[in-house]
Amino acid sequence: MIDPDFVELSRWQFAATALYHFLFVPLTLGLSWLLVIMETVYVMTGKEIYKDMTRFWGKLFGINFALGVTTGLTMEFEFGTNWSYYSHYVGDVFGAPLAIEGLMAFFLESTFIGLFFLGWEKLSKRKHLAVTFFTALGSNLSALWILVANGWMQNPVGAVFSPQTMRMEMQSFSQVFFNPVAQVKFVHTIAAGYVTGSMFVLGVSAWHILKGRDLPFMRRSFAVAVGFGLASCLSVIVLGDESGYTLGDVQKVKLAAIEAEWHTEPAPAAFTLFGLPSQEKQETEAKIQIPWMMGLIATRSLDKPVEGLRDLMVKHEQRIRSGMLAYDGLMKIRGGDASPETKALFDAHAKDIGYGLLLKQFTDNPAQASDEQVKAAVKTTIPTVWPLFWAFRVMVGMGFVMLFVFAAGFWLNAAKRLEQNRWMLWLAVLAIPAPWIACETGWLVAEFGRQPWAIGEVLPTFLATSSLTRADLVFSLACFLTFYTLLLVIEIFLMQKYARLGPSSLGLGRYHFENKNALYAD
Repeated sequence: MIDPDFVELSRWQFAATALYHFLFVPLTLGLSWLLVIMETVYVMTGKEIYKDMTRFWGKLFGINFALGVTTGLTMEFEFGTNWSYYSHYVGDVFGAPLAIEGLMAFFLESTFIGLFFLGWEKLSKRKHLAVTFFTALGSNLSALWILVANGWMQNPVGAVFSPQTMRMEMQSFSQVFFNPVAQVKFVHTIAAGYVTGSMFVLGVSAWHILKGRDLPFMRRSFAVAVGFGLASCLSVIVLGDESGYTLGDVQKVKLAAIEAEWHTEPAPAAFTLFGLPSQEKQETEAKIQIPWMMGLIATRSLDKPVEGLRDLMVKHEQRIRSGMLAYDGLMKIRGGDASPETKALFDAHAKDIGYGLLLKQFTDNPAQASDEQVKAAVKTTIPTVWPLFWAFRVMVGMGFVMLFVFAAGFWLNAAKRLEQNRWMLWLAVLAIPAPWIACETGWLVAEFGRQPWAIGEVLPTFLATSSLTRADLVFSLACFLTFYTLLLVIEIFLMQKYARLGPSSLGLGRYHFENKNALYAD
């Protein structure tokens, strides 16, 4: 039988690794394109200030990139160490985009980032700009292939289960790549990264402006960040709406859990702004709702309902019972029964084999599961609702806070009234953590909302683990948390140190740099 504590420890370890890693990723994605913008202005205008801006923010980009790579490499090895059955079951499909990411995107990014730092005196302006562009492109291509892999975990298209090999086998790479969930996740995630980079530059620039330091330099940095950030923040909101529509189409359980929608309400469904979800009662108390909003987001219509969790669980029971027949047929095929009747039995119910495997928590032979065991399995088909409900609202709340910061900052900067409104500068400084809070809660929604599946409706999480001991997991989890916390402390220390130093961290010296300010005036 499955040890639930062992499964939870495995999940906690991977979750901790992923959440730590994603503290570094969005800043890399966003800063890379801000560097491209700054250096493009330098090449087009010849103004040295934009070269120094590229070098200064590039230094912070390099620190973040190095620590991000360190935390990211571990995750790919964990698929083999902690999730070996997962790797066996779906490796033929899942491994392809990860291999392409390493061979194409990561090598591209790693090669050009070296040229970015070492090529200032050796390359022409245009060639160095090309290096900066390919560094940013590599970062985004890396995100693309990782999110193609992750999107397949959410919506496993382009592959079928083979009873002969007991594995998922790819049928169409194009379906895997053009998976609607993967494409929506990619554009939403990179736009969130652009917001993160913009908010970081905005906040640091605002802090220096408040201190009256390097004003021409920081004013320009603020202007670049606020324009790029406003466009990116609006994109995140639009793409988030598209993500909601995609969830309504292919991930109905996650959508209903996010909304704490226990019952299928008459169309158009209302959006619950606030509530207290109760898993035990399967009700949401003290609800404050916005009429029609959820129906428009999830269905793009006023006449289509959003299915509730209770109705979805009824459908899940039917699929579990179908999965029992699929499992029965599979075991007969594995036992050497090659009769047409057995093959027809399996083929008729093969799409539900994952639901049949959910019974493995309660019995060694799902084909012979009792009604009580089926009912117990049905309860596991939905995730715990309250973390998803609140994480989603924190994410959205941070998004609108950032939209206000960027919009107000853009207007005041365009009106040349920024420095007269110090509240705006302080708000930009205080908002620096907001994109990280939004990104982390967003990933919690994406990954926790997929439960109980490692691969959506194909492979339950509890079956995907390796044959380790609890002691192995506790020891490795403690080591990861200690090491990653140390890396995070180093990151914060270095980023804060050089961000506070400002352009003088380039080795120019504060007095010398401030004397150059006259050269930077428009």
